[in-house]
Amino acid sequence: MTTLTILVTGGSSASGIAVARALGAAGHRVLTVGSDDARIKAAAAEAGNGATPLVSDLSSLDSVRELAASFRDLGIEGIDGVIHLVGGWRGAKGIEDQTDEDWDSMERSAVTTLRNVSRVFYGQIEASPHGRFAMVSSTTAAAPTAAAASYAAAKAAAEAWTLAVADGFRRAQSGTAGNAEAPTGQHSAAVIFVVKALVDPAMREAHPERRFPGFTDVEELAAAAVGLFEQPAAALNGQRILLAP
Repeated sequence: MTTLTILVTGGSSASGIAVARALGAAGHRVLTVGSDDARIKAAAAEAGNGATPLVSDLSSLDSVRELAASFRDLGIEGIDGVIHLVGGWRGAKGIEDQTDEDWDSMERSAVTTLRNVSRVFYGQIEASPHGRFAMVSSTTAAAPTAAAASYAAAKAAAEAWTLAVADGFRRAQSGTAGNAEAPTGQHSAAVIFVVKALVDPAMREAHPERRFPGFTDVEELAAAAVGLFEQPAAALNGQRILLAP
């Protein structure tokens, strides 16, 4: 497989560590990003395989632009993919007690970070012969509950934005976006991984009595992320991929 340069956002999380480890083991160069210097360095060390820890506030467009500019200091002219793992959870009892604070938090973590990262790195991913952009969503987005209204709405918005990125890739590479005489064939793809929830070894150890039914292990997510770069872009672009145990 061609060695690619892949950005893993939300790299301090258990899923970020698992994805960075798997991509590195597959031979790719991994840049893992978090908001806290100490935590992202520890996470990159745990992921191993030469993962490079970087710090950025992904909710700030200027910070993401500075992150992209810093790649030149690493000798990187462009990246081939982004696995976007920034998220969070806020819930309530029903519709009436959905708070503005919860909405602001979910909008910032689930939507704004994704918008910023995709806008800054869209051109690089579209130009890559193996460009991939992926996010993790929830089954709740398609079947929202009153208690999870803010969370589900934010995830649905993030999905819509990702599908728009996929449409951009399709138009640019099919010849319908101003290059009708020189279509390149689909080589970039944006996808959505859909899970009920994620589970990791620390969660299992903390709650040995729980079975976590329907949860997707972070290692399964990691394997799916690696697999994105092994499948044809045309078969992936715009897909919602259900990762069920």
